[in-house]
Amino acid sequence: MLFARRDPDGPPDGPSPLHGRIHPAPNGPTDQRMQKPNDQPIAVKCHNCGLTLQIPAGGRRLCGCGTWLSGDKPPEVVELEPALEPTAGVAYPRIEGDLAAIERLNDGYRRITRELSKAIVGQRRVIEELLIAIFARGHCLLVGVPGLAKTLMIRTLADSLNLSFSRIQFTPDLMPTDITGTEVLQEDKATGQRLFKFLHGPLFSNVILADEVNRTPPKTQAALLEAMQERQVTVGGTRHKLPDPFFVLATQNPIEQEGTYPLPEAQQDRFMFNVLVDYPEEEEEFKIVEMTTTVHQPKVERVLSATDILEMQDIVRKVPVAPYVIRYAMKFTRQTRKGKGELPDFIREYVTWGAGPRATQFLVLGAKARAVLHGRYYVSCEDIREVAIPVLRHRIITNFNAEAQNIKPEDIVKRLIDMIPRDPNEEQLARGRVATSVPVSAPSA
Repeated sequence: MLFARRDPDGPPDGPSPLHGRIHPAPNGPTDQRMQKPNDQPIAVKCHNCGLTLQIPAGGRRLCGCGTWLSGDKPPEVVELEPALEPTAGVAYPRIEGDLAAIERLNDGYRRITRELSKAIVGQRRVIEELLIAIFARGHCLLVGVPGLAKTLMIRTLADSLNLSFSRIQFTPDLMPTDITGTEVLQEDKATGQRLFKFLHGPLFSNVILADEVNRTPPKTQAALLEAMQERQVTVGGTRHKLPDPFFVLATQNPIEQEGTYPLPEAQQDRFMFNVLVDYPEEEEEFKIVEMTTTVHQPKVERVLSATDILEMQDIVRKVPVAPYVIRYAMKFTRQTRKGKGELPDFIREYVTWGAGPRATQFLVLGAKARAVLHGRYYVSCEDIREVAIPVLRHRIITNFNAEAQNIKPEDIVKRLIDMIPRDPNEEQLARGRVATSVPVSAPSA
């Protein structure tokens, strides 16, 4: 029989909860360490949420609901201590590396916010949604009136992330080759031969600001669509890969629609978030005027590199999600589709078209990125609710009845948030995580 005991000489905060040492019963051997077997991974089902995880024999994994699952046979209670040397030949990702990357990403999020505050006043919600989209490998559509520092915000964000930046001012006469690049005929002075050479366009950057994207014709919008979805451009029958990471930020002016080409629904669906940039508060506007009417030029330091961002994008994909959280996200999209089962009365009255499966994917990815940015190793229903409005705002098409009553898509999403029942175990699981976050010694025999 085995018992869990804390080491009284250990640090007060407790060592890293990654690997453990097995303590025998008081009547057993005095120095018996766990030997890591080379067995196949074990399928362990979580007793809280029902999720089944593949766990290396003798190892531990964190479930999406926040419960630690053990791969011991039979299950044993382990004491937390610094990691032992990994067994050679085991092809599983080192969980301590993932947890350290999440902590580094959370620290980078705080540092990025601090650097952006040197040039941007307020707009914390907008900054958070932009970073969520970046680490989830998505794109953003910013909607706001002129003069709200959208361009300055994006340029400062690119500088703090040490990424290349290009701004494209979309106009009615802009051609696809103006943004993708074109092939030119050049003569080799050494041989005298004439060869076609591809000249890269402004799309070959990490961060793209597509300013007033709805002012350019559909053929140029389609070229941008290929770059967003396929992360490549095709010129002269040749495909050219875009740099990685690649992030498109498109802006629209909501107060002027004359001489514009509204984005088709297919292209709007490619944007992960529709971010609303609103007017600043009174005190924030005072600080903006005070800061920008002097000779002071803020200096932004580089926080993360392109390699760091790629690694953290992979970490976001590895964050586990419990099945009940995925089904909770599915309810937001399925409740907006007319003709698909029982729907609320306000959906039948105000909605013409609902959100597709891509919306559910972005809900889960956005919730993963938000959880990691806030330093958590699991996704909760609260994360789904926080990203629901920017994900669904441009995917729900309202009818004339909604326009006549000034009901917007975000109003419908807020009604869905209030209407969709929350998981009854959510608060209980949250309290359980707080209770189990402090190690408790087992009673001695």
